[in-house]
Formats: sequence, structure tokens, C-alpha cells
Amino acid sequence: MKLAGLKSIENAHEDSVWAAAWVPATEDRPSLLLTGSLDETVKLWRADELDLVRTNTGHSLGVAAVAAHPSGIIAASSSLDSFVRVFDVDTNATIAVLESPPSEVWGMQFEPMGTVLAVAGGSSASVKLWDTASWRILSTLSIPRPEAPKPSDKTSSKKFVLSVAWSPNGKRLACGSMDGTICVFDVERSKLLHQLEGHNMPVRSLVFSPVDPRVLFSGSDDGHVNMHDAEGKTLVGSMSGHTSWVLSVDASPDGGAIATGSSDRTVRLWDLKMRAAVQTMSNHNDQVWSVAFRPPGGTGVRAGRLASVSDDKSVSLYDYS
Repeated sequence: MKLAGLKSIENAHEDSVWAAAWVPATEDRPSLLLTGSLDETVKLWRADELDLVRTNTGHSLGVAAVAAHPSGIIAASSSLDSFVRVFDVDTNATIAVLESPPSEVWGMQFEPMGTVLAVAGGSSASVKLWDTASWRILSTLSIPRPEAPKPSDKTSSKKFVLSVAWSPNGKRLACGSMDGTICVFDVERSKLLHQLEGHNMPVRSLVFSPVDPRVLFSGSDDGHVNMHDAEGKTLVGSMSGHTSWVLSVDASPDGGAIATGSSDRTVRLWDLKMRAAVQTMSNHNDQVWSVAFRPPGGTGVRAGRLASVSDDKSVSLYDYS
């Protein structure tokens, strides 16, 4: 397995690019890359040429996260303005605007069947689940705060939820917090199953293996990428190599590799059989906020693709084989 740089767009945005996600292909068009930036815009790019398709405005502060619906028809962007904007990918028509209190909108992801949008609730210490038919809140999954903190204990405010990930079957939802804990929920019962230990610094990114719904990967400011058995509540392994915070982790569609982006300015590819980094890409000259593998599907699409975005305002595209 290897990555080969295909193309980089310098100054893809006018400010730091914090978010990237792939919009799946539809019958009418191939997949598109979605990027979100502190310049308050969301941009759509063609998958192989990185040609700009469109620039979406509509947020009054920087875009913190983007997510695409599995149908490829709609997508969502969340912003530091506390709004989530849901829009039609091809027309940019606004479908819904979801409002939250300040600092309660961070990472988000659509459930694999597309019926629910999960939004990491930041300082609310919860994850909100929005029904994608009515755009009303279905339920709020609350994270238990530490019991009876002492006045000197600062951990009570640390249950700040940064990241979310759905299992491939949609039965489990994991969320990562500022204090390094990861909570796993049974979504149907809105029940906290357990907390996964292993990090002691913010968990900014999570992803389940696409081939094994038990396996969850987490990236943390402690520099480690951890591999958990999300059902058995065990830490399967911990991979190190980055020299600074791990800001993003994504799993390859074949389940054989993960990619990570870090504030050490690199993108790394990890072989899961070896549990080691097999390649380091240094395209960016500032921290890499997001990495995203293109999902399989679409006519004539055989090649794997990985995208990365950075504080350096650039977007990079790699071939994955």
C-alpha cells in the first residue's frame, strides 16, 4: 500500500482549512471533495483534477466540520457561529439550518443509512442526533460528568465533545472528548455502553473500521493513534510516529490502512497488519486538520484517493493503492 501525490492546490481557501469530506457519487455525477475553512466558506472540488465546482457561503464564522449524506445528494457544514447548514450538493439550496447554543457544534457525521445526523456537542457534554427527514432532534446522548468534583478539580469542564463516529452498521456511536475519554453508545436504546480509556489528551478524531464494526481508531493530542475493541472495551494497540497532535484519522475503504493528519505538518499512512506507519507525506507546511479517503463507488472509479487539508490554506490529493 502506498500514497502518491497527485495534486495540491495552494490557497485553496483564504484562511486555514479545517475540514474535508467526500460526497459520494450519484447516478449523475462522480464523487466530489468538500472542504470547509475559517474563511467561512465551503468549497466543492472535482475528485481527480481538484477543479473548483462551487463555493458555498452562508456562515458568519469559520467552518469547523463538514459531512456528506451517503446518498451524495445533501451535505452539512458546521460553523463556529453555532449553526449547522444542510444544503443540496448540486444546487446549494439550503435544506435546513440547525441552531445550537455557542460552542456546542463540532464534529459531525451522517449515520450510514442516512437517517440521522450526529453532531458533537462541545461544551454541552453530549451528542445531538438530528432526524434527517424532519430536521428535529431525535435524542441527546449525554456523557456522564465526573462525580462531585472538588472546587480545585478542573475536570468537570473537560467533558467537551469534539468528535463523533458511527459504526458501519449504525448500531453504535462513539464520541471523543477533550479529556481523552471515548464514549460508546447503543444508539437504538440511547444508552451509554462504556468508556474507552487510553488517551489522556483531547480526542479530535475517530473512525470505525469499514470491515470490522468492533474496531475503532482514535487520534489524540497525545500523538498516538489507538485501536480499540469498541464492544469488548479493550485497547487493542497503540501506534506512534507523529511528533505532535494527531488531528485527524480515517480508514481506507478496504480496511487495510488508516491515514492520519497531524500538527507536525505530515500525513501518515499506517499498515494495520504491521501496526506501523509505512509512509509519511510532507506536502503541507502547517498543521494538517483533516484527512479523508474517498468512498468506493461511482462509474469507472477504480483508483483510491486520499485528500488532506491544512492550516496552510491548501488542499492535497493523493492516489492510494
